[in-house]
Amino acid sequence: MSKKDYYDVLGVSKSSSETEIKKAYRKLAVQYHPDKNPAPEAKDKFKEIAEAYDVLSDSNKKNSYDRFGHSSGAGNAGFNSSDPFRGSGGFGGFEDIMDMFTGGGNRGGNQQQRVRRGSNLKIKVKVTLDEAAKGTHKKLKIKKQILCSPCRGTGADGGIAYETCRHCNGKGQTVTMQRTILGNIQSMSTCPHCLGEGKTITKPCQTCNSKGSIDGEEVVAFDIPKGVGGEMQMKIAGKGNAVRGGVPGDLIIEFEEEEDNALKRDGNNLYYNCFISFPDAVLGVSVEIPTLEGKVRIKLDPGTNSGKVLKLKGKGITDVNNNYIKGDLFIEINVWIPKELTKADKDLVDQMKMSKNFIPNPSKAENKGFIDRIKDLFN
Repeated sequence: MSKKDYYDVLGVSKSSSETEIKKAYRKLAVQYHPDKNPAPEAKDKFKEIAEAYDVLSDSNKKNSYDRFGHSSGAGNAGFNSSDPFRGSGGFGGFEDIMDMFTGGGNRGGNQQQRVRRGSNLKIKVKVTLDEAAKGTHKKLKIKKQILCSPCRGTGADGGIAYETCRHCNGKGQTVTMQRTILGNIQSMSTCPHCLGEGKTITKPCQTCNSKGSIDGEEVVAFDIPKGVGGEMQMKIAGKGNAVRGGVPGDLIIEFEEEEDNALKRDGNNLYYNCFISFPDAVLGVSVEIPTLEGKVRIKLDPGTNSGKVLKLKGKGITDVNNNYIKGDLFIEINVWIPKELTKADKDLVDQMKMSKNFIPNPSKAENKGFIDRIKDLFN
């Protein structure tokens, strides 16, 4: 499926309203619907338009796409191409476009039968900071509705105990005529007797009681991209609940990032609190810092003050939407002040107090607050 920018596909901007997006989609859908456009590329173009509208018409998908692009799973990874003309958000193929003018209108005898679709499943998947940063492959056993094996998902005993629906003659739709000021308009609706399947069951399956699906499990394998974060979602098409006479729903995976003991994450950046002793702050020291690639050592100069912030460029998280962009690792130095001292410790501190070098005399740079120091690092 398309990797083009969805806004470019529909010819709208990110600031366009829901009404403007829908209007743009309707115009393009009329132009490229295969029922009306015989050009060889029309079908692929219509799929591309439908995919873009599927994302931009849904506020959750749109927000995810605006933040993470195609890697968010709001687009390609989750688009169900098994029925490209099913539409999205309740607005699909040419028949819906005609409804705008006829109020449910003239769909004619060539209307493509709508495909039934199983319900979506939503699960939470926990990932460690290391998994989120480097990406990983997971396999999960999902409890869901699966097709009934004895009836092969038909709901009929042995998979054969059904007959052509007598009410719609197997078409799955019934035709009605409506008299309007514009004349008689023919409209079609799903047959209420066979629910659009075109056939009725003569003997229900004893295993699923004609549902066509039963409670079961399926092992689903999927890749987690680099840079994924908590509350991000990914859609796997066709891995939701099965339904009789239709296509399965989708599996929605919401990621939940586990808190790391050492490194804290904010977007693509990482933060680490480095505690050093008072003597080390005075004399200088080499300290070990954890990173995603392993531990590194950095040297702190003598006279390092508590609150000093260092930056290790490119040691953060890879951006989920652009693997060439990486965040940074910020290290805040904190001088550890003991709360309990022995008499010898107190005598030693008292001796320090006698030296003028231990009287606070901060420079202008040292007087800056934490936020100012962070800004300086970025500048």
